This record gives sequence, C-alpha cells and structure tokens, in this order.
Amino acid sequence: MIKKELKIALSGINDTDNPGPGIGVARSLKDSDTSITTIGLSYDIQDPGNYMGFVIDKSYILPYPNKGWEAISLHLKKIKEQSGLDMVIPNLDAELPLYIRYQAELAQDGIKSFLPTQAQFDLRAKEHLKAVSDNLGISYPQTHKVFSIDDMRKALKIVDFPAVVKGNYYKAYIVQNLPDAILRFTQIANEWGYPILVQELVNGEELNVVGVGDGEGGTLGLVAAKKMTTTALGKFWNGVSIGHEQLLAIAEKFVKQTSWKGPFELECMVDGDQIYMIEINPRFPAWVYFATALGINLPKRMVDFVQGKEIDRSSEYAAGKMMIRYTYETIADVSDLSHLATQGESRG
Repeated sequence: MIKKELKIALSGINDTDNPGPGIGVARSLKDSDTSITTIGLSYDIQDPGNYMGFVIDKSYILPYPNKGWEAISLHLKKIKEQSGLDMVIPNLDAELPLYIRYQAELAQDGIKSFLPTQAQFDLRAKEHLKAVSDNLGISYPQTHKVFSIDDMRKALKIVDFPAVVKGNYYKAYIVQNLPDAILRFTQIANEWGYPILVQELVNGEELNVVGVGDGEGGTLGLVAAKKMTTTALGKFWNGVSIGHEQLLAIAEKFVKQTSWKGPFELECMVDGDQIYMIEINPRFPAWVYFATALGINLPKRMVDFVQGKEIDRSSEYAAGKMMIRYTYETIADVSDLSHLATQGESRG
C-alpha cells in the first residue's frame, strides 16, 4: 500500500527572540514522519521560517488576521489548489478566533483542523480565569482590566507595586513604579490595543504544562517544564523537564472539566503547595519541541488522532532534562526574499 503524503500548513514561523510555535511544531512533524510536507503560513516576509527549507518545505504570505476570514480563506484555498493541503495548525493567538469560528467551513473545503470550541476558547480570557482557577482548586492573581492611564492608576492603588502590566494577548512587564507602568501601558496599547491588564505580582517558580485535549475529556499526552531563563518578553528560553504530580493532575482536571479540544499550555506560578494560574494558551507553545525530544510528540499525536489512527497517550518522560535554546544563522539569497515579496510564496 502506498503511503499518502500529508501536507500540513502551520503558522507562527517567526523563530526570533520572540519565537512562535510554528518551527517547533514543524520540527516535531518532520522528526516523526519524513513524508509530511510542511507549509509555512507567514505574515512577514522576514520570518526566519520562510528561509528554513530544512524544516519548512514551502511558505506562503497571508494577509493579517485583521483583514478578516475571507482574505485568509481565499489564500488557503489557493494553497490547496496549488500544493495540496490536508490540515492546518494555527499557532498564533491573534488568528485563532477566526480559525475557530470557521473551522467547519475549513472542513467543508477538505482542510482538517483540531481546535477548541468558541466556548472553550473564551475560558482563557482574563475575565474567566478566576472561575477556571477556582474550579481547579488553585488561585488566580488579582487582575484588573483597564482602558486608560487613569483606570490603571486606580488599579495600582489596589494591587500595589511591584505589579505586572500586560496585554490581553501579548506582552507582559513587571513594573516598579507609576512612570514605569505608564511607559509599559503606552507601549502595549500602541502595539496591541486594549484592554490592558494590571495584575498582582505573585512569587514562586514559573512552571508550564503543554498538552493536547481529545475533545472528550482525555489527553493525548502532557509534559511539565520549569522556566530557567526567559527573553525580555518573558518567553521560555532555557528550561528543565519536571515531574510535578500536582501540576500534571491539575492539567488533567482542566481537560476533563472543559472537554478541551486541541493543544494548550497552562502557565502557572508555584510556591510550595500554592499554585497560581497565570495564563491558558489555546495553542502549542514555542517550546513544544522540548516535549517531542522527551518522547512526547504532541503535534504528531494530534495529527494521527485527526487521521483516526491509534496513538500512544502516555505522559511518561524523563525529568531533569534541559532545553537550551540558541541563536542560529541560515543563509539565503536576497532573490528569495524578493520572490516571496512579489509572488507571495517561496520557491519551494
């Protein structure tokens, strides 16, 4: 029997000091099955993944999500006609609401996906995280949604310094005083808009869990890791795998309670027995390849599950393994950039 080659598109191929998840997802798929063709979906011609042919077989430039679904859908249909397209794995928060809303339409076009429902996606909104945390038996830092500097001043009188000023989707800064808070508020608002969140700073170690929910209350695997060093934006840079039973049990409980469908990451602060929920990311994190290297290849398990294959759902991995992220140069011809800019796709 001839094995059918799968063609899988994925976004988030901005592998910089603010890395997207796409390269880790692509590496995971390539490591497990060399017959898979990876198609990069990029919003910037300078995304490094556009020039990493050893990981991304071909890439296309997409219109920004704020242009609406019709523009993205037309590009996906074009990709399917030109290159073939079996499945899409969106990896960026800003685009996920569109893919979630129109996942049934994607399926009608013959493009599979595995995403949370709108109701599940809404749970990760900051206004719902306290209720989610309460249901899990853990804590959530005091958080205020603000739309102006005056609102922020009032919130900071309640939260006090040091505090965290963060965007609804991206960016988070620890601030020590009001001038610092105003600076960060302005920076985030100019780049990402409103609301801005003012959050209590909690102490402890930052521990994260990556997993995939099967949509019926079970998981396709879980891996927990501790951040050791981060970028200026708080992105996971170096870390170590951990076997934190309480945290893994909370992740299992989260999936069971919500019947979560698709990839997710729980970001928590842990101080002894006290666990605070910081964020729920409804996608793979940039460090997902760490889980793959530990033997828990979540992107491939998800793809196989969507294909109706029997999969290994175990979460057995070695604790005490380190992930070391590093910078790397790849060389391309400037004509590659020109081709991408003018044609909207790489040479492939």
